[in-house]
Amino acid sequence: MKPNLVTAIIILIIIIFSVWTITKNNELIDEDLAKCIGENSVLYVKKGCFACEAQRDLFGDSIKHLEIVDCLTQPEECAANLITSVPTWIINENHYVGVQSIETLKQLTNC
Repeated sequence: MKPNLVTAIIILIIIIFSVWTITKNNELIDEDLAKCIGENSVLYVKKGCFACEAQRDLFGDSIKHLEIVDCLTQPEECAANLITSVPTWIINENHYVGVQSIETLKQLTNC
């Protein structure tokens, strides 16, 4: 096997395991916390992205309180903000790539 293929497979396994672990916890988020996170962050996603869906699932109905940019329909905004992979959160001008737990987002946004 080529080294690049092995690396890609390992990364994919890590992503799948991370998403499974986070969604398994089935965190529930209250409306006020979702509003606070939404006011202090931007979530960049792409339609069809499995990890993006897992991130959305953590918020349930409270997803409506987040500022979400879909890089499929708004590629210029994603390019302007140097988004190279999704999901990516921008919080206090810092990029956080990958699915983030509610607890991590709470800490990063000071909510």
